[in-house]
Amino acid sequence: MKVIVTGASGYLGGRLCHKLLERGHSVRALVRPTSDLSSLPPPSSGSLELVYGDVTDYHSLLSAFSGCHVVFHAAALVEPWLPDPSDFFSVNVGGLKNVLRAIRETNTVEKLIYTSSFFALGPTDGDVADETQFHHEKFFCTEYEKSKAAADKIALQAAQPEGLPVLLLYPGVIYGPGKLTAGNVVARMIIERFNGRLPGYIGAGTDRYSFSHVDDVVDGHIGAMNKGRIGERYLLTGENASFKHVFDVAAVLTHTQRPKFNIPLWLIEVYGWVSILGSRITGKLPLISPPTVYVLRHQWAYSCEKAKQELDYSPRSLKEGLEEVLPWLKNLGLIKY
Repeated sequence: MKVIVTGASGYLGGRLCHKLLERGHSVRALVRPTSDLSSLPPPSSGSLELVYGDVTDYHSLLSAFSGCHVVFHAAALVEPWLPDPSDFFSVNVGGLKNVLRAIRETNTVEKLIYTSSFFALGPTDGDVADETQFHHEKFFCTEYEKSKAAADKIALQAAQPEGLPVLLLYPGVIYGPGKLTAGNVVARMIIERFNGRLPGYIGAGTDRYSFSHVDDVVDGHIGAMNKGRIGERYLLTGENASFKHVFDVAAVLTHTQRPKFNIPLWLIEVYGWVSILGSRITGKLPLISPPTVYVLRHQWAYSCEKAKQELDYSPRSLKEGLEEVLPWLKNLGLIKY
């Protein structure tokens, strides 16, 4: 089957391309001329075809989608903060609109698998949500969250009542080996923790997220291609836990000490504002910004039972995932223990 992956050079997209090739599919990878292709196999290695384009360029999508049966739309701008927040809407909302428009003009596409985000569903704050939750839109912690919630409504509208062959996937906090992008926040936090730049727990430890290993999310995407129902939403989440639990498990696995104190969120927020000032001078995006703290003040816990039943989704535990991540970071020389 001929498939195309947008965002193919990204953290998730690159691993998805590898797995699709392993399964015998002919893969077309949509990348930009400036993309880092280190996460992709060389085109000469088999059935991988590189096509250059951008989801913000509708005409490049028309030619890229031609002859493809399945579109994996994994391209997104994933950052907690950017100097120009309109960039989130140009890529995450405008890009999706262009993808949908191109599919309307392409007769071969049988299924569009859209990678959304748990942020599109909104915080859960004490509950464990499923696919029936929609964002309350009373507030947004980040502009990224706002853009993904807006894109969610556009994708659902395209599926019903327009009838486009769209299904929606909602990964949790994706982690695992691969690129150290802004989306790989667990690995980046662990690096800060083991290098002494994050000496304590973040806040009171009451935060709660659904952690998804990247390879489980990739398997969920392939399950959606093979078994997913058009118009449906599927949460590709995992174990619900706090970053305090992440640090505790990492300490046990590495036989190192756990943090001995908690860093209050107000202090982290102050650090975030200082980081933003530094970012405006250096041009380097900060690891922690005030929107990051706004996210930490809420809970984001979800159930993936529907994906387990319908897509054969089988997420590993956080401990199993960290048993892979920690040696990977150590082998890269990014942490010591």
